[in-house]
Amino acid sequence: MLLSLAQWLQTLSPEFGFFRVFQYLTFRAVMAAMTALLIGVVAGPVVIRRLTALKIGQPVRGYGMESHLVKQGTPTMGGVLILLCIAISTLLWVDLSNRFVWIVLLVTLGFGAIGWVDDWRKVVNKDPEGMRSREKYMWQSLIGLVAALYLVFSISENSNMRVLELFFSWVQSGFDLSLPPKAGLQLPFFKEVSYPLGVLGFVVLTYLVIVGSSNAVNLTDGLDGLAIMPVVLVGSALGVFAYVTGSSVFSKYLFLPHIPGAGELLVFCSAMAGAGLAFLWFNAYPAQVFMGDVGALALGGALGTVAVIVRQEVVLSIMGGIFVVEALSVMLQVSWFKYTKKKYGAGRRILKMAPLHHHFEKSGWKETQVVVRFWIITMLLCLVGLSTLKLR
Repeated sequence: MLLSLAQWLQTLSPEFGFFRVFQYLTFRAVMAAMTALLIGVVAGPVVIRRLTALKIGQPVRGYGMESHLVKQGTPTMGGVLILLCIAISTLLWVDLSNRFVWIVLLVTLGFGAIGWVDDWRKVVNKDPEGMRSREKYMWQSLIGLVAALYLVFSISENSNMRVLELFFSWVQSGFDLSLPPKAGLQLPFFKEVSYPLGVLGFVVLTYLVIVGSSNAVNLTDGLDGLAIMPVVLVGSALGVFAYVTGSSVFSKYLFLPHIPGAGELLVFCSAMAGAGLAFLWFNAYPAQVFMGDVGALALGGALGTVAVIVRQEVVLSIMGGIFVVEALSVMLQVSWFKYTKKKYGAGRRILKMAPLHHHFEKSGWKETQVVVRFWIITMLLCLVGLSTLKLR
């Protein structure tokens, strides 16, 4: 919005030439982060008071950690604050004609809406389980598949008109259409290695990345500040990849696929980082507010969508290793329990408690120790991910 205003002012008079600074992507990215951070810090107390007045308190599952019972009633659904900061800041500083920003925003807000319904049922209906898994998964799948079908052609072409033409070509070809190498699976640490996926393969991979990331972040969000800082770190690193991928010069030099328009996602990632830091101000131990599913599902979906656009799905799994391990810990725990119950008549557990962060709590780690150590691991993994820019 401000970019369009600055461009309009420049056409009026040479005196407004200093507004050319708005054309610099890095300037707008920094301003987006600062805007989101300031909005979040200022609006945070107001949102927390409003949530408290509405008695939107966090329910604690009866089978959860005993040490978490003191958190009963802490305002939840604080993810609304994060989404508000991201949306306002992004719309202020981004190029509104960029199609990639809009699809990321729609996915983020779509998953946020699912989380909103889930949280609302928890706090209004007093049901700790919220939205049932099957219903939640159905809506996540719908959004993920729609986004995947758009992105498979959007990444291959440079305009929405060409995207539509390519879609019809795919249909007329009997759903058998070759895609350019940049739409293939990119492997880190190798020069110009791209495995062709085809339309179906791309859609399946994108669906798994978006929905998987959303649920992985949601599972990680179990301790004060645990999920939000890794989101900030991974999102910031993906912003670097977006900037490089969107530049024809840098992408060629670093042997990365050039995706015209992807650079604008740096503004979105910066806004997400700023909003995340603002939320951490209130979510740090002892938390004044929890993000709830409305924040966790949305942020996970955003990370997955950005990673797909910049063709760094594998790198996302590296940088977001904490999210991956947390999700795997739940899958393995549940699978092993069901298997042993069927075979031996009594379920057995691999971990003391899942997700993984609860296992460490049960092992004697304090909550703050688990959180900070997971942050440090994420910082290390993000540095490994960023190293793939040059180590090819």
